[in-house]
Order: sequence, then C-alpha cells, then structure tokens
Amino acid sequence: MAIREQLEARIAAALVAAGAPDGSKALVGAATRPEFGDYQANGVMAVAKGLKKNPRELAAAVLESLDLSDVAESVDIAGPGFINVKLKSTWLDAQLNGALADERLGVPQAEPAQKIVIDYSHPNLAKEMHVGHLRTTIIGDAIARVLEFCGHEVIRHNHVGDWGTQFGMLIAYMDRLEAEGEDPSSELADLEAFYQSARRLFDSDEAFANTAREYVVRLQSGDAHVRAMWQRFIDESLRHCQEVYDALGVTLRREDVRAESDYNDDLPRVIDDLRSKELLRESDGAQCVFLEEFKSKEGEITPVIVQKSDGGYLYATTDLSAVRYRAGELEADRVLYIVDARQMLHLRQVFAVSRAAGYAPESCSLEHHAFGTMLGDDGKPFKTRTGGTVKLMDLLREAQERAFALVGEKNPDLSEEERREVARVVGIGSVKYADLSLNRTTDYIFSWDKMLSFEGNTAPYLQYSYARVKSIFRRAEIDESELSGRIEIAEPAERALAVKIVQFGEVVDAVARECYPNALSNYLYELAELYMKFYEHCPVLKSEESVRESRLLLCQMTARIIARGLGLLGISTVERM
Repeated sequence: MAIREQLEARIAAALVAAGAPDGSKALVGAATRPEFGDYQANGVMAVAKGLKKNPRELAAAVLESLDLSDVAESVDIAGPGFINVKLKSTWLDAQLNGALADERLGVPQAEPAQKIVIDYSHPNLAKEMHVGHLRTTIIGDAIARVLEFCGHEVIRHNHVGDWGTQFGMLIAYMDRLEAEGEDPSSELADLEAFYQSARRLFDSDEAFANTAREYVVRLQSGDAHVRAMWQRFIDESLRHCQEVYDALGVTLRREDVRAESDYNDDLPRVIDDLRSKELLRESDGAQCVFLEEFKSKEGEITPVIVQKSDGGYLYATTDLSAVRYRAGELEADRVLYIVDARQMLHLRQVFAVSRAAGYAPESCSLEHHAFGTMLGDDGKPFKTRTGGTVKLMDLLREAQERAFALVGEKNPDLSEEERREVARVVGIGSVKYADLSLNRTTDYIFSWDKMLSFEGNTAPYLQYSYARVKSIFRRAEIDESELSGRIEIAEPAERALAVKIVQFGEVVDAVARECYPNALSNYLYELAELYMKFYEHCPVLKSEESVRESRLLLCQMTARIIARGLGLLGISTVERM
C-alpha cells in the first residue's frame, strides 16, 4: 500500500476515534510546500464543520489517537486544522532502497485485479483518421497502459464506424470505377480524396445517388457481392488506421477492433428485451425509452430513441448492445469510454437504460471519461490554413520534421540516422505529451512552439532530462549494472528528490483509478525539476566515494522512473539528444 493510502487510512481511523462519523475522510495529499512537511491531511475542517466543533481542537483530539511513529518524524497541526506529516528518514531510506531493487519501482500490483474494457479511438472507417481522433486515441492508450502495468486485465475495444448510408455510396463508387476499367485500389491510397470524389458524384448525379441507396439495402440484407466490396474497403481503411497507430506509437491492433457492424444481429434482440421489460413507448412512430432521471424542470423527459419509425436503429441501440456484451458476456468489472464531452448526455442515457434493462449489474462500473477539444490559434477547432480537416498522419509527419530541424540546431554532432530517430521520438512524444500534460476535460490551443520547447512541462524537457542523467554514466564510463550499495539521504535536496521518488506508486495508482493521465505528467515534471535542484546542490561524480555511490543510485532511480513514467504515457526516450 502506498504511503498516502496508509496515512489516509490511519488518520481517518483517528478521526473516527476523536468523534467523527464513520466513513469520514482524512483527505491526505502531498504537501504543497516543504515547510508543511511531506504530506498534509485536510479533512479535519470539513468534519469539524459538520460536528460544529473548533477544527484545531478536533485536530488535537485526532493526534491523541494517532500513532505514526513507525513512518513519521513529526506530526503537527497547522493553520485552522491541517495535519502535517514529515516522513522519518530511516523509513524513507528503506522505501527508496526497496524500490531500487524492484523492477516495478515500488508500484504495487492491484489487488484484486479487475477485468477492464476500454473503448477508445473509434474512427469512422469511411474517411481517413484526422486530428479529431487524436485525443481519444492517446488518452485511451495511456490509461490502458497504466491499467495493465497495475496488473489489471485490459481489453481494448476500438468501436469503429463501419456501417450506414455512406458505405453504400463508397461501394457504389468502387463498382463504378471497376466498370470503367479503373482499379479502385490506387485511389483508395488516399481515403479522404476517395471519399470526396464519391461524395461529389453522389451530390451531382441522381442516378448514382439512387444506386448508392440501393447498395445500402443490399449491404444490410447480406448481398454477397456488396458485402465483399464492403469488406475490401474496410480492410483498406483499417490498414490506414494501423499505419497511424504505428506512427503514433499506440498499442491498438487489428484484433482490438470491435466494429459497429459486429452488433447488427443483436439489435432486434435489444428492442425485444426493452419491450419485454416494459421500457418501450412509441413516440411519433419511433420506439423510445423514457426514464424519470432525464426529466427537465418543466416536467418533460428527454427520450432515448432506440428504433426509428422506419424500423432503423440508432447509435444508442448499438451502444446498448455493446454494454450487454461487455458487462454480460465479458463480465467486465469496469467499462471505460474515452469519448469527447459532447457525448455526455448520450452516454448517460445509454448507461441508465443499460441498468434499467439489466444489461450491466451494479458491480460493473460504467464510466465516461470525457475530454475537451483541440483548438487552433483562433480558438476554434484545429483546422488547416484553408479550413480543411487536418489528417492525423500529416500532423505526425510535420511534428517529426519540425523536431528534426530543432535537434539539428541543438546537437549538430549527431549523425543523420541518430537525428532521425531522436526527431521521431521527440516529435511524436511532443504531440502526445502536449495533450497528456493537461487535464483531459479542458480544451487546449495547439502550439508547435510550446510543445517542442526544451523548457517547461514538455516532452522534450523530460526526454532531455532523462538523456542528461544517462550522460553522467556515459561520461564517467560507469556501467550502471555494476552499481551496488545503498541510497543514504543526507542533504535537503536529496531528501526532496527521495520523497518524490517514493510517491511514484501512488501517482500511478491514482491514474488507474481516476483516469487523469496529467497527474502522471505533472509528477514527472516535478521529479525532473527536483532532480535538477539536487544536481545543482549535490555534486555526484566529484563527491567522496561513499556519497558518490548513493548519489549515482539516486540518479539511476530518477532516470528509471522518468523512462517508466513516459512509457506509461506511450512516450519513448533516447540516450542522447
């Protein structure tokens, strides 16, 4: 158990012993300033207010019941009732040296491990992936990596859009090209251009539009030729997606695709289920579910439409089928949806209907982890200079080219091959970290200059921090695998770095529980900053032998955590920059 959790549990127990109601929270967090110690419990004030007691008096009563002598050097009351905890140096040394010998760097395995389905990326296969798919893909991938590292069974679901009227148009266009003696494969190399050509023909040629609509019917009824053409298009589109995923360095693979079409045969059953449970009502010919929790102040209920008047199904119907599969057949403990904030009402409705229909038991947590929009300098959704949609692959190529130029300026001594590799790692890492370093619920303005900066909370700064630590061993010709001995903390700068190092496990655990990757990003930035202060105040290679070994081990631990932490965010490191 991480130290924060230990303190949380023990201070909460002391709160109850001091007269607080059962379940009172200690609200323990890392101290914001060194003079406040290492941790601070903030829960006394809220409990005191509820009990109508003086918070400092309640805090004093808590301390009478609290024994932290095994882990804390001092426990003090500050301000209106804060409880400050300073960790014992001997305890800190023991934790550090335990983490030093641990491949997991002190991060405990989750107990119990859970089965977790995570739904992310989900591009529309009719078109090429664009910047609108960036946030769901990299946020989802970071969360999946963290959950797996914690020991959970993670099932990735890429719920791609591969069905509907637009595919009738695309298949009809493929057939027309072949009838004219052309090979559609060459045009499919640019999916966006292919889609635009088909769309222009659909809008301008009524005969073609009618053929496209006929193809939709044939597709849905299982026509062998149309299904074969559809599959050919889907395979090509998924190949495009995989190229993007590989370039972006995310863990999604073809076997993770759980497409919209996979649920088609189950949709009539969803309607029958809802009807048998007396949840359906007809409204203007459509089949709807009306739940009291979606009643407005005026008394009107926003319905969940699950079948249109013409018999067609909607996204909600497919999503209900997906919940039943994930919570029912897969028996997931948690189902995470990494979907933008605009779908909040839709997913709230899907979750509520799923509960009402018995598709997801209360033991299965259905969670929408929303994110904001990536904006341009004008404060509007990020576009090309001509106002078009930015292809995701084009963005990634530009990131690498900009990083290549930057790396050449910073270190012209690198070979061409090294520069290309560093540019790939820095360019892709910069794009990902610019997003992952921010609270995912916020909108953010895309800025090449900011994300590629070697100063501030950026990927290049952290990657450079890692390379700088590794250079110590390279310059001194020290084989890290031959380091032995123990870390022994003496100086204040060493202690501050040590405290941050032992907090790695609790930060990873928090990301796994709450799904905010920026908590890990911010931790890594703070770790790198504390390392720089340590390096400035505590000579490493020039210190005497006994101190030198300890400080080298501190350097090694810092580098290992930066590399591991960035890796959990899906960002690589390099030895030289």
